[in-house]
Amino acid sequence: MSKTVLVVDDDPTQRRLIQAVLEREGFAVSQAESGDDAIGKLVAGARADVVLLDLVMPGASGQDTLVEMRARGFSQPVIVVTATGGIDTVVQAMQAGACDFFVKPAAPERIIVSIQNALSMGALKGEVDRLKKRAAGRTTFDDLIGGSPAMTMVKRLGERAAKSGIPILITGESGVGKEVIARAVHGSSERAGKPFVAVNCGAIPENLVESILFGHEKGSFTGATDKHLGKFQEANGGTLFLDEVGELPLDIQVKLLRALQESEIDPIGAKRSVKVDVRIVSATNRDLSNAVAEGRFREDLFYRLNVFPIEAPALRERREDIPALVEAFVRRFNIEEGKSVAGAAPETLGYLTAYDWPGNVRQLENAVYRAIVLADAPYLAPHDFPAISGVAAPPPEALPAPAPAPALPPTAQDLAAEMPREAPVRILDERGHLRTLEEIERDLIELAIGVYAGHMSEVARRLGIGRSTLYRKVKEQGLEDVVEAVAAQA
Repeated sequence: MSKTVLVVDDDPTQRRLIQAVLEREGFAVSQAESGDDAIGKLVAGARADVVLLDLVMPGASGQDTLVEMRARGFSQPVIVVTATGGIDTVVQAMQAGACDFFVKPAAPERIIVSIQNALSMGALKGEVDRLKKRAAGRTTFDDLIGGSPAMTMVKRLGERAAKSGIPILITGESGVGKEVIARAVHGSSERAGKPFVAVNCGAIPENLVESILFGHEKGSFTGATDKHLGKFQEANGGTLFLDEVGELPLDIQVKLLRALQESEIDPIGAKRSVKVDVRIVSATNRDLSNAVAEGRFREDLFYRLNVFPIEAPALRERREDIPALVEAFVRRFNIEEGKSVAGAAPETLGYLTAYDWPGNVRQLENAVYRAIVLADAPYLAPHDFPAISGVAAPPPEALPAPAPAPALPPTAQDLAAEMPREAPVRILDERGHLRTLEEIERDLIELAIGVYAGHMSEVARRLGIGRSTLYRKVKEQGLEDVVEAVAAQA
């Protein structure tokens, strides 16, 4: 999904020029002719991933518009544009929350780089805010991704239930995000900011369920070397989320029912009960009514937990939310993996939206994670999801032919055969053996005398020896006649 840039400028020509630059780079563009117009579009829900804001406009200035945006809670990254470049104005805008600025007219490259940096900063800030809210137990239903009718109903029911202490049972297939809904219930309630403790009842060994949930005293059983606070006491004052509650053994169901009815628990080995103030939100991917009929789940506990049921829809029932989910996963994994994938191509989104996703949101999340790790292109292509699209990855570019194996060292006869007989100075003799150093030296000196026309100073310099050494070697090698012949020709 392409990113949308809201261009706010009173000059229509300037807006059109910037729009042409941005659309050429694949951005969607929305225009506003004034600050009030921009605020109105944002309030009406217009999409804007980044705002390009002119500082000098009739009516509300860019500075006023930026302050109003932040006051209304709009956190989109803002890039301010100025024609004067006054440092004081720019500083004020940055202090008000702008992330960058440039002076117009600006080069297209400068505009694109500024917007890309702003989007990266916005994604990083959004991920940090999400993690902070999750850690603080303040995730709300506004943080849930999706605007489909099924998700809208979940949000509406969840927000109403969150305002009271009513027990909630979240049902749905595995991977639909039941814990995310439970965290939103907690973050939207009066217990926001208090402990949120999640327990997967199906992952606890049966002999440890009671200890983990209710705690135990030191020495209460073999191996109990220390006192242990159970999950109920850890969640005291907050919310305890019992995932896969249908997996609890029957004897633990009895203790859980008492904890819900009396708001107190009995740690193993304790002499007296412990009062707890805990809100219970449970979840299951099974039909508990069938489990009750089969005697695998207590009927009284079922009615106690199922006071306010919320059904989390399967992903195939909310296909229109898939593009937004993909975008959110791409943004998160880009940050975690240090990648810069812009999103999924329209053809790819078509495949992803048409797929049934038996593993629901969890499966989609893992598929996007894999695609981000392997992707090399700016946009995720269908072949990045081969199991979903059925499109195989293109073959790699043809590799260069392997280098030939190194040949065996040539023999002396080979070298002798390849050596031209007319070479000025031969290294090998006719049989392919090295000539003596004295013979090679004599030929080299004779060649140098001929090349430099008997100028002995130049000959000595080129050979890297002194003149006296050169004359001595000429005499030793019997080259005096050569020197005289060359001098006579000069």
